[in-house]
Amino acid sequence: MKIAMLLAAVTAWLAWSAPLAAANVRNHAIVQEGETSIEVIVDEASGPDARERKGVIVLLPSSQRGSEDFDTVAELLSQAGYRVLRPQPRGIGASRGALEGMSLHTLAGDVALAIRLLGQGRAVVVGHAYGHYVARVTALDYPALVRGVVVAAAAAKGRLPAQLSAALDTAADQRNSTAQRIAALRDAFFSGPFVPQSWLEGWHPELASAYRQASRTTPQSTWWPYSTVPILDLQAQHDPWRPAATRDELRDALPGRVEVRVIPDASHALFPEQPQAVAREIVDWVDRLDR
Repeated sequence: MKIAMLLAAVTAWLAWSAPLAAANVRNHAIVQEGETSIEVIVDEASGPDARERKGVIVLLPSSQRGSEDFDTVAELLSQAGYRVLRPQPRGIGASRGALEGMSLHTLAGDVALAIRLLGQGRAVVVGHAYGHYVARVTALDYPALVRGVVVAAAAAKGRLPAQLSAALDTAADQRNSTAQRIAALRDAFFSGPFVPQSWLEGWHPELASAYRQASRTTPQSTWWPYSTVPILDLQAQHDPWRPAATRDELRDALPGRVEVRVIPDASHALFPEQPQAVAREIVDWVDRLDR
């Protein structure tokens, strides 16, 4: 391990925020390797015995969005006894690294760096939508670091209707009217009429091309049908990206490794719609994993 990495582990803490609740604190850290710097939001329960009580969970966000989307779920997971790491994708927050020539393996390396330096060297990795690509590849590339993977609101394996990708682009582009963006979010991300203000903000469409190229550079056939760790396939009941007919496709491809659970009254955004249910399912599954 490079000296710079060791120094980063010691000096990474930037500032402590005020406690979110009596049992929870949130802070930000920077981990660095070479010219790559990754900002990590860290949630953990307060108290002298809390930090290592259950282990570490890593949360990876969906396409063109940052890790702040997980604020509520991260707090719930930390209060359940887990240290929660949220690496910001390159280009978001204080995360910096080359975007040109990225692959899913590149992004997996950023996650592995956070686990090594801030995650006690072993974690469960949760990937939301696009983030599940990165989570799955991290588990394959760094098996010693990953205990299990949760794929949350993962799209179906096959080709999806073009209108879903178009809705994503419409929602992300602030040049569109608020009405257009809300309609797109309702079509592709939310199951009910309410769209939180946070999902009208926090988009990074300037990164779309680089991240889509990263997924194209790493063929799905090289990672999707493989796993060496247990997987929780956490689906949203009304997710247009994951039709009900595809519920069992991952479990069928990886018999004995995948458990499917469906969150009612949720769509592709999932985390802001049903944070308590999502946290409950993750904690229940991770609590039963082998240490």
